[in-house]
Amino acid sequence: MSAWWVLPVAYGVDRLLGDPRRLPHPVVGMGKAISRIEAAIRRLVPPHRFKLAGVVLPLLVAGGAFALSLGLIRLLAQISPWLAAAAEVWLIWTTIAAKGLKDAGMEVFRHLKNQDLPAARRSLSMIVGRDTAHLDTPNVVRGAVETIAENIVDGVISPLFYALLGGAPLAMAYRAINTLDSMVGYKNEKYIDLGWASARLDDVANYVPARLTGLLLIAAAKCTSGLSAKGALHSMKRDARAHPSPNSGFPESAVAGALGIQLGGENVYHGVSSFRAYMGERTRELEPADIPTTAALLIWVSNAAVLIGTLFLLLWFLIGVL
Repeated sequence: MSAWWVLPVAYGVDRLLGDPRRLPHPVVGMGKAISRIEAAIRRLVPPHRFKLAGVVLPLLVAGGAFALSLGLIRLLAQISPWLAAAAEVWLIWTTIAAKGLKDAGMEVFRHLKNQDLPAARRSLSMIVGRDTAHLDTPNVVRGAVETIAENIVDGVISPLFYALLGGAPLAMAYRAINTLDSMVGYKNEKYIDLGWASARLDDVANYVPARLTGLLLIAAAKCTSGLSAKGALHSMKRDARAHPSPNSGFPESAVAGALGIQLGGENVYHGVSSFRAYMGERTRELEPADIPTTAALLIWVSNAAVLIGTLFLLLWFLIGVL
């Protein structure tokens, strides 16, 4: 990290402006690179070698993202340290999605508040993979709450964590891993061999941030009136590992316990029903107000993570000066 203030500035820009849609976006470049490399592998590598190629794929993409980011920053540093710092701010900004995640959830909430269930279903369909056309209000709320809770990790805490450890290059490498998982990390016939390493690497990359997120959510519940830190802790300890993802269960179970609701249950994907383990206890029905409450937890946890990270970087800077 070139300067201790880069991380909070990058986060502040995201909170103010959200996703930089009108600027060149590295994640778009990653997606195009992944598609081209996948096409080349399928053209040049025999199918019985796909499992080995699956190891090479994340090395090329994540390694390339790290090397290109580092090269850009070092090149700009030769011109001006301020240009290098600005590049780091921009790159880290593109890895964070706090505002976008909150806004997406709140869009669903606004439609429900206006009693426009079809519009709420359409908005939810933009941020979840499940079928939404026939969901009732509680299940629309569940989908929004689960999505916000789950994506606190890979949308905010993980990129902040890796930016703290290794600046923009490591944050970009993380985002490349996460993008790979979203594109090829499926357990279907097409990707079971080619995508296995990308999926495993994403699990490893999110392992520590997911558990830190759970702890931060417990702290957030403790500091928020009407929420239960004890419930968040109990639910996380009991339910987190029952989730099909080794990481997503920690934020989802903590949110469920904090709010006193039950997440998980039946979802439908492309017409096929799938059961996801329950998180939390059903003390009441889900209601639209649970969405802004979860969004508030997202922002509390994000702010706390940035504050802790900034204090750590500032302390490191002061030790270096002294």
